[in-house]
Amino acid sequence: MNLSMLNQARELKSKLEKAQKELSNTIVEADSGKGAVKVTIDGQQKIQSIKISPKVIDPDKAEQLEKLVLKAVSEAIAKSQKVAAKQLGGLTGGLKIPGLF
Repeated sequence: MNLSMLNQARELKSKLEKAQKELSNTIVEADSGKGAVKVTIDGQQKIQSIKISPKVIDPDKAEQLEKLVLKAVSEAIAKSQKVAAKQLGGLTGGLKIPGLF
């Protein structure tokens, strides 16, 4: 490996680290049940919060609430993954690097 390739690898590593730090500061929100359940997640797919409206908390309808939470979490993760893929895809030239997104 020549010096030029090593420098390129270091530069790519630096850019990826910067992009991952930016992603950790990127916040995405999703909701379900017309806002009854809201999920906030960062660009690294770490859930920051889940808010549930008291209106949908009914012990007799736990299954319905579970579905709303699952839907909101799934949507938040999907949005976060799109943001990450868009941001990191430009750096990697479209290569799918395991562990990045």
